[in-house]
Amino acid sequence: MAEAAAIQGIGPSPARRRLRRLITLAVAAPLLAGLLPGLTAPEAEAAETARATGTVDVSVDTLTPSAPVESDTLTVTGSVTNKGKQAVTDATVDLRVGPRMTSRSEIEDVSERRGYRDGSDPYPLGGSYKVTIPKLGAGLSQDFTLSVPVSKLGLDESGVYQLGVSLTGRTGGQSYGRVLGIERTFLPYQSEDAEKKTQLSYLWPLISTTHVSAETGPDIQQTPVFENDDLAADLAPGGRLHEMVSLGANLPVTWVIDPDLLASIDLMTGPYLVKNGKTEVAGKHQAIAEKWLDSLEKAVQGKKIVALPFADPDLASLAHRGKDVPGSLSHLQQATALASTTVETILHVKPSTDFSWPVDGAVDPSIMSVATSAGAHNVIARSDSFRDDLPYTPDAARPVGGGTTAVVSDAALSTAFEGDLIRAESSTLAVQYFLAQSLAVTLERPEDQRTLVVAPQRMPSIAQAQAMATVLQGAAKRWTQPTDLLAAATAVTSDPAASRVPGSGAYPKKLRAQELDAEAFLEMKQTRDGLDDFKVILTAPERVVPPFTNAISREMSTSWRGEGASAALYRQEVQQYLASLTREVELIKKSDLVLSGRSATIPVTVQNKLLQGVDHLVLRLSSGNKTRLNLDGEGASERPVKIEGGHSQSVKFTASANANGPVPMTAQLYTEDGTPYGPPMHFTVKVSEITPTVMLVIAGGVLLLVLAGVRMYSQRKRAAARNAEAEAQAEAEAEAGTDAEAEAEADAGAEGAAEGSGDADPGQPSDPTPDTGPESGDPSGPGEKVDR
Repeated sequence: MAEAAAIQGIGPSPARRRLRRLITLAVAAPLLAGLLPGLTAPEAEAAETARATGTVDVSVDTLTPSAPVESDTLTVTGSVTNKGKQAVTDATVDLRVGPRMTSRSEIEDVSERRGYRDGSDPYPLGGSYKVTIPKLGAGLSQDFTLSVPVSKLGLDESGVYQLGVSLTGRTGGQSYGRVLGIERTFLPYQSEDAEKKTQLSYLWPLISTTHVSAETGPDIQQTPVFENDDLAADLAPGGRLHEMVSLGANLPVTWVIDPDLLASIDLMTGPYLVKNGKTEVAGKHQAIAEKWLDSLEKAVQGKKIVALPFADPDLASLAHRGKDVPGSLSHLQQATALASTTVETILHVKPSTDFSWPVDGAVDPSIMSVATSAGAHNVIARSDSFRDDLPYTPDAARPVGGGTTAVVSDAALSTAFEGDLIRAESSTLAVQYFLAQSLAVTLERPEDQRTLVVAPQRMPSIAQAQAMATVLQGAAKRWTQPTDLLAAATAVTSDPAASRVPGSGAYPKKLRAQELDAEAFLEMKQTRDGLDDFKVILTAPERVVPPFTNAISREMSTSWRGEGASAALYRQEVQQYLASLTREVELIKKSDLVLSGRSATIPVTVQNKLLQGVDHLVLRLSSGNKTRLNLDGEGASERPVKIEGGHSQSVKFTASANANGPVPMTAQLYTEDGTPYGPPMHFTVKVSEITPTVMLVIAGGVLLLVLAGVRMYSQRKRAAARNAEAEAQAEAEAEAGTDAEAEAEADAGAEGAAEGSGDADPGQPSDPTPDTGPESGDPSGPGEKVDR
C-alpha cells in the first residue's frame, strides 16, 4: 500500500518534510545517546555518526542545470553553518550521487530520510570535486561551490538519482572525521526526449480574498465601497497578483479565475470608496487596476480559461452544512451563471464554466453532488482524496457515472510548492522534488502516454509562483509536454479501480473543522429573504439586487476558511446595511388623536428617504375596537402607497365613531403579496362624541357668556358718561370764577385811569381778556363733557 500510495503521488510537501526532519532529529538524539553504551563498536560508531549529523547545517541554494544531460556541468552552490559549540576542523564538502530510484515511493522514502545513514547514503564523489574547509568556528557559516561534469557522476541510464551534499569533519579531540551534516535532493536525468511524454496540465489560479462590501455610496452613481485597499498592493508591481500575471503570461498553463476578483478590480477602475473606521475615503488606485486588467487581457489571449462560480464558493461547506438550508443551492446556480458573463465582459474571452474545485481537491459523494448541481460536469479532485490501489499513476480524468468526471490532480506535484519558499534552498529543493516526481511518472510506464493535472494552492505567494514558473519554463520538457485542463478532462482512464468516489468518512477532519457552519448559511438565508421582501417595492431594483446578491456569494467563499470571525463580521455588516436601507421607507411616528364628532379623517405619513421611488406597497390602518371606531365601515382599511425618492406621502383614512372612549390603532405597511414591511406603528384615538343635548347646553352657555359681556359693556359706558359730565361741570364753574375776577380788575383800572389820565377810553380796554380759564389738571366734575 505504501508503494501504491507513493506511486499515486501521495506524500507531504517539502516544507512538511523539513519539519519532520527537525522533529526526528530532536527525538532521536537523546535516544541514541542512551543506547550507545550497549552497542558494539561498529554500531556505536554508526549511531554516533547519526547523532552528529545535525552538528552542521548544509544548505543547497542552487543546482544548475536542474535536469542536466551528459554534456552539461553540474554546479551546486550553498552554505554550511556550524550549529555546534565546538569548531569543526579538517572539513570537506562533498557530492554524493546515489543509485537510480525505480519508483515514486522510493523518492518519498529518500525525501523523508533524516541524518546520514552509513550504508544507505552513497559514498562521496571525491577527487577534485570537493571543497576543503580547514576550520569552521562555532556559529559561523561558509559558502561553497561544487562543479562536476555530468559524465563523471556515473549516471548509467535515464531516471531519478539521489543527490546529497555532505560535510565531513572533526570536532573536539576526535581522531577521525565524521559526517556532521547532509542535505539530500534529487537529480532527474533524461538524456533524450522520452518516446511517450507525459501530458501535463498545470492550473494557474487567479483567486483572492473578499474585498468589496455590499455597501454603495449615497449617490446616484452607486459608488462601490471596499472593505480595505489591500487589493491595490497586490496589483501594483511587486504584488502577488501582478507577479502571477507577469509569470503566467509566458507559461503553458490553464488560467483558473474567480470572476469576483475581476469584478472587484473592474470596480476599482472607476470612483470607489474605502472603509476607514466609521467613515469612508476615496480610493486612488484606478490607474493600477486598469493596467493590471489590460495586462491580464493580453496574457490570456489564446489560452484556456476556467471560470469558477462567482466568489469561489466553498462546495464542501455547502454540501456538509448548507445544502439543507433553503435557497443555498439555487444561489450556487446564480453564482455559476454570473461567472461566464463577468469574465467575458471584462476580458473579452469566453471561459469554460464546466469545472468545480472543492478545497484541496477533497471529495465525498455529497460534495460531488453539490459540485455538479449548478451544471458543471467536471470536479477537480486530488489523489490523496481519490485513492486507488493501482501500481502506477493513472490518467487524471476518472468517470464516476451520471455524466460526471473526476479530474484527479496529482497530490505530490500539486503540493510540491507549498510552505515558505522565500529561502533559496527551499525553492531549489521544491523544484528538484517536482522534477523527480514528474520524471518518475513518465518512467513508470514509458510505453503508455498519460495525462496529469497539477492543481496548486489557490493563492500562491510570490516565491511559490516563481518556483512553479521555474519547472514550467522547460526544465521538464524532455519528458513532459503541456496540455490544457479541458483536454485533460477528456483523456479518461479505462481502469475502473481509479474511479471510485471516496466515502463520506474519508473526508479529512482538519478540512471539515474549517467549514462554514450551518448558522452561517441560515444568516445568508435571512439576508436573501430580506432582499426578496425589499426588492419588490423598488422602482429600480437593479440598483440594489446585484450588490447584495454578490455579497451573499462572497459570504460563501472558500477564502473564509480559517477566518471564521472575519466571515461572521462580514455577514453581520451585510445584514445591517440591508436593514438600514429597508428602514429608509418607514411610517412617521404619530401622536395620539382626539376625535370629536361622528366622523373624521385620520392621516398617516409614509416617508421614503431612498434615492429611488417605491411602489407596490399597501398601508393598512386597523382599529382595535371597530364597534367604537371603524374605518370605511370595517375594522381595517387599506390604501396603496407610491412615493418618489426623497419624498413623503400623507395617506388619509375616513373614520366613523359610534361610542366614546380610547381606541388603539395600528398602521402597518405590506407588500402586495401580504408580507409585512417594517415594524407596525401604534397610536390611540380618543373618541369624544357630541350629542344634541350637549350641543344645547353648550349653546346656552355661550349665550350667557355673550349677554354677560353686553351688560358689562353697558355698565362701563354709563360710568364713562357720568365721569365726562362731572368734568364738564367742574370746567364751567372754574370759567365763571375767572370772568368775575377779570371784571372787577377792569373796573378798578378804569377808575384809576380816570383819575390819572383823562385820555383813556373807558370803552376800549388795553388788554383783551381770555375766552377760557387756565387748563386744570383736576378731575372733571360731574356733568362735564370731555371730547375724546
